[in-house]
Amino acid sequence: MGSLSLDSSNPQKGASGVGNSPTLVCTPLLGTTITQMLIEMRRAKEIGADLVEIRLDCLRSFNARPDLETLIKHSPLPTIVTYRPLWEGGQYEGDEAKRQNALRLAMELGADYIDVELQVAHDFNSSLYGKKPDNFKVIVSSHNFYDTPSSEAIGNLVARIQAAGADIVKIVTTALDITDCARIFQITVHSQIPTIGIALGERGTISRLLSPKFGCYLTYGALDADAISAPGQTTVKDLLELYNFRLIRPDTKVYGIIGKPVGHSKSPLLFNAAFKLVGLNAVYMHFLVDDVDKFFNTYSSPDFASGCSCTIPHKEVAIKCMDEVDPIAKKIGAINNVVRRPDGKLIAFNTDYIGAITAIEDGLRGLDGAIPALGSPLAGKLFVVLGAGGAGKSLAYGAAQKGARVVVANRTFERAKELADKVGGKAMTLSEVENFHPEEGMVLANTTSVGMKPNIDQTPVPKHALKHYCLVFDAIYTPKDTRLLRDAKETGAAIVYGTEMLIRQGFEQYKNFTGLPAPEDLFRQLMEKHA
Repeated sequence: MGSLSLDSSNPQKGASGVGNSPTLVCTPLLGTTITQMLIEMRRAKEIGADLVEIRLDCLRSFNARPDLETLIKHSPLPTIVTYRPLWEGGQYEGDEAKRQNALRLAMELGADYIDVELQVAHDFNSSLYGKKPDNFKVIVSSHNFYDTPSSEAIGNLVARIQAAGADIVKIVTTALDITDCARIFQITVHSQIPTIGIALGERGTISRLLSPKFGCYLTYGALDADAISAPGQTTVKDLLELYNFRLIRPDTKVYGIIGKPVGHSKSPLLFNAAFKLVGLNAVYMHFLVDDVDKFFNTYSSPDFASGCSCTIPHKEVAIKCMDEVDPIAKKIGAINNVVRRPDGKLIAFNTDYIGAITAIEDGLRGLDGAIPALGSPLAGKLFVVLGAGGAGKSLAYGAAQKGARVVVANRTFERAKELADKVGGKAMTLSEVENFHPEEGMVLANTTSVGMKPNIDQTPVPKHALKHYCLVFDAIYTPKDTRLLRDAKETGAAIVYGTEMLIRQGFEQYKNFTGLPAPEDLFRQLMEKHA
């Protein structure tokens, strides 16, 4: 699949498609009573929303004139009134004429916008008989809960929506792949009238976060995580504070972490705070990617995927998509850091091994009775790596480089042997680790996902076997205190948290992304606060 035209620097329009007005943040009100909605309105204003969407179909009981008067009159923010029927994903099952009458009444009572579905928009707009107030706008919306059509089909849909009398076009599709968002961006950035474009689902979340870059009129942000009104929606707090939404412009560079799953990663927290601290015009987000090659081919402009972190399960397969691979990363056979040069070429690095190995070395130096060495404290140590994936390769290679004697344990022996042979080590299965203790004072490094949230009660090695290790490292950082590390601490071993690897490899990635030294204190403070 070739790349799509995603030039977001259209000089004829700003972030909301007309002039230079920014993309608006709208909070849907999902209260089931008028009182709840009034409370939600005030909260929406307090947290920084620009307008609210009054979802009449969420109300358990609704008396049109008095309720609309109360809601519109008392709203501290501009209002969109939506009365979504069941056939378009809403909750209203009643009489259609009654529904449309309520929307017309909302207009008369001072609503700033109403949202009406394409299926009825032509007749509805005709019924207004030129009574529309000057500043009132009709949003005509189309929802596709199954997929994201072709660019041509979406373009035809836009034309139909405009022909139905829309002041603002709203297209909602469902992202089956993150590259589906490119077709949404293509529509919003090139549209000649205000357009709202959203792809639903976790693979579509970037369509919401990057709406200011690609000229979207508004995006939706929930009051809190319990009030998400559509799949893939984020909260207003995250939009404004985590992703620095107000700072995103058409020329903002886009960075992110590629993975599957990926939503657990704290990298956006670190990098967005760092970008803001030094005033870099950049944003960093989660990329839920199924096909790495398709992702890089689709998003190929220099300011999109300008730099990417790479996590499970793509650390090895992503190498094939690169134009250049750092020699050390090539030897490891896994990457976790990709930089796109201005000419579009993709350069890959491995910073995992630096982050993990330096953290383990510092842990060994801190042991009671440790004798300061001129070389690495890993030299001569028996170093047991659990897992032979991308992170396992990084640890095995890094430890071998420092003079350790490496043992690789993996669920399948063949993969363990393949990696062990590369680093001059020995191989075994994970089940053999429990009874493997040829000497005391060994080092254990877990790179498997055993013990990761939500399976926090699991451990790759039983507690009794940990007494033979002087230090245990776990690459998992959600949770920070894994069962493996808790057990190790109780047996008297020193422990090194996965957060330490995350922070240190992040320092190196930040340098590769920006050419600047990483704000190390900031990274540590944020990880401590959000551990």
